[in-house]
Amino acid sequence: MKITDSLLRSFKVARTYRLNSDKVNCVDYSSNGENFVSSSNDDCILLFDIQEGKPVSSLYSKKYGVDLIRFTHGEAQNVVFSSNKLDDTIRYLSLTDNKFIRYFPGHAARVTALSMSPVDETFISSSLDKTIRIWDLRAPNCQGLTDPLGTPVCSFDPDGLVFAAGVESQAVKLYDTRAFDKGPFACFDVRLNRVCDWTGLKFSNDGKLILICTNGGAVRILNAFSGSVLHTFTGYNNSKGVSLEASFTPDSQFVMIGSEDGRVHVWSTESGMKVAVLDGKHPGPINALQFNPRYMTFATACANTSFWLPCIDDS
Repeated sequence: MKITDSLLRSFKVARTYRLNSDKVNCVDYSSNGENFVSSSNDDCILLFDIQEGKPVSSLYSKKYGVDLIRFTHGEAQNVVFSSNKLDDTIRYLSLTDNKFIRYFPGHAARVTALSMSPVDETFISSSLDKTIRIWDLRAPNCQGLTDPLGTPVCSFDPDGLVFAAGVESQAVKLYDTRAFDKGPFACFDVRLNRVCDWTGLKFSNDGKLILICTNGGAVRILNAFSGSVLHTFTGYNNSKGVSLEASFTPDSQFVMIGSEDGRVHVWSTESGMKVAVLDGKHPGPINALQFNPRYMTFATACANTSFWLPCIDDS
């Protein structure tokens, strides 16, 4: 099924789960699209079975808290997550038996981004300590470190050959994963004409675009090769400076973001035009939003988590 303007406008909330007592910090789909995980400020990690459409387990990290969370490469039962309480160690957790597989210490301040390589056991993390660290799931020690000269957020490209660093909410730097110690091979100045911080970077699945997420009322997409600004998307509500996650659809043709009034805004990456505004009836800001990489569904979360499906008229 092809994702079109009209299909996106037909999406409705199919199920809403009110299982958290505080805001959801982060969500992620497994690479096969069959599992979904969320982390929240009430120290809870929830695992959902997408085919069954229901939660299957809830785990707690009372001691460390849980902030960012990501499925590991090719797995649907293991995750890495960062803490928001005691320390800045990243933890590798089995969701099956609720046991830590490995710890990744090294950062000296809060982790701002976690990104898994799409091709191997590598992942990268950025931190308020102004470093980006490269890790291997099979070893506890940091495999490499780079100083991007400012507070970064980071993300792998879809081939795992390049990672991007958004630095000081001003510049995007591109690194060769195999030669990151030589410094960035490209740097783009992408300052927004608005007072806001960059809260995340994402590559489109075709590798041609980079999405900049912010805590303001604008998100931006760039040409991933030239760094030129293609579109700046505005017109959604974010008056309180909330970190709102924006996401590409899997075909790279659309960008979606939630707003503080519980609605979802959708733009075309080609034309830059807004194509849909969907009412999710969330009682608070939609902090997290991701489209399923394999199935025609997406998820949004405030303190509640909602799963959306298209409503197709067969008449």
